Amino acid sequence: MHLAPMRLTMMSVEVRDVLVADEAAWRGLWADYLAFYGVDLADEITDATWARALDPESRLGLRLAVSGGRVLGFATHHWHLSTWAQGPDGYLEDLFVAEAARGKGVGRALITDLVALGRGRGWARLYWMTDHANARARVLYDSIAHHDGHIRYRMAL
Repeated sequence: MHLAPMRLTMMSVEVRDVLVADEAAWRGLWADYLAFYGVDLADEITDATWARALDPESRLGLRLAVSGGRVLGFATHHWHLSTWAQGPDGYLEDLFVAEAARGKGVGRALITDLVALGRGRGWARLYWMTDHANARARVLYDSIAHHDGHIRYRMAL
């Protein structure tokens, strides 16, 4: 999904929960996100992610950044209990902004929104990870929070 160049300011970005009507726009951005990381997911996984995002009983949340009726980016998140804090931790699992909207405050707006959302829900912390080579995103992330030096290990089960 490629958007024509546009001028944005953070003030013109609305961040909100996903709606059923947002499916095509989200799927387009999701496909671009997967392509950015060189990942090919089965359609069933994408379908399950969409269904969870719409399910009010699911811990998975999906927030969209919208301007002028166009979906410019998304943040998927969920929370979990922690042994390191009394309140739960919020985890920003996926953050993506359309190429034409990058550098215009959309990513910052999505993270700022999650900070406010988490504070309102009693989260103790918000954390996220990114690929070490994602230099452009790391400039934003470094301006918001400190890298804690942890390295992720993961194995398929």
